[in-house]
Amino acid sequence: MPAPELLTALLSASGPSGHEEEPARIWREAASEFAEVTSDTMGSSFARVRAGEGAATLALVGHIDEIGIAVTNIEDSGLLSFTTIGGIAPEMLMGQRFELLTRNGRLPAAVSRKRIHPEQVRDRPRPELSDLHIDVGATDREQAESLVRVGDPGVWVGPPVELPNDRLLSKALDNRLGAYIALESARRIAESREAQLDVVAVAAVQEEIGLYGARTAAYGLDPQVAIAIDVTPATDYPGGDARRAGKIELGMGAMIARGPTLNKRVTELLGEAAEAESIPHAWEIYTRTTSTDADEIHFTRAGIPTGLLSIPTRYLHSPNEICALDDIESNIRLIVAFAKRLSRDQSFIR
Repeated sequence: MPAPELLTALLSASGPSGHEEEPARIWREAASEFAEVTSDTMGSSFARVRAGEGAATLALVGHIDEIGIAVTNIEDSGLLSFTTIGGIAPEMLMGQRFELLTRNGRLPAAVSRKRIHPEQVRDRPRPELSDLHIDVGATDREQAESLVRVGDPGVWVGPPVELPNDRLLSKALDNRLGAYIALESARRIAESREAQLDVVAVAAVQEEIGLYGARTAAYGLDPQVAIAIDVTPATDYPGGDARRAGKIELGMGAMIARGPTLNKRVTELLGEAAEAESIPHAWEIYTRTTSTDADEIHFTRAGIPTGLLSIPTRYLHSPNEICALDDIESNIRLIVAFAKRLSRDQSFIR
């Protein structure tokens, strides 16, 4: 199964939180082929597929931002100090290549740490962010200032690569996968013309720094029901522990989340649809919040019935995230089957 062209384009785009313009443009262009496309002041994108006059709304929400870095200072040497956008461990940054998004376009850069002398190698501690710097090849402050400004963001270089067994390696699977699945699900629903509710795919912004785009999108849409779509850490590599939240492995299909913040009826309907359509799926368990957009959507306004679907993914928040292409397809099939089962008078009152 080759990676879909739209997904590859989204993964290749650079768009850390607050700077999602490039992937949002790609997403909106694809959405305009079959849906009514709008956006809001934060930059979240919406693709509405109408079901008829007076229909309620099903929102499919995947965030389109990725983690990254931002320049904080330009040193006399021409090296750059920086901080992170979203959660990145310092050791994951060290030795990586980046692209800074500047007013003059993409600027290649490398992140490294201060020199460790041979006698310090044995006892060197784990790096702190303050130990790291960005090198863009500038020889002094003046030259660096001609290339980059304080506040310029960047993302690491990690283009999509297809691996054996229909697996995909890339940066930004978290969460261009969710944004892609939301849009492709809406497209298939539009083709079928079977849904009784309006379906709105949402490419939400600023999830990695606080779930902000989903909060404002949910308030503006006020949907009858919503599905958040995100990645989830796989348990099938060293350090994974199925005892914590269930077995989560590449190739298992759509992970349906159960937990106190997720609407029971929505979760049941997702499970019923998966069983009826023989869609590969498994269950993921939460006992508090989910650390996804679902956390904000479910208590927006008077409360929005919300479900959560996830794609098992290895090595999250790294330039080398890995997922199974079959799991992407399982999530799309499940969302389409779920949407077709919702009636105009569907109630989620408890």
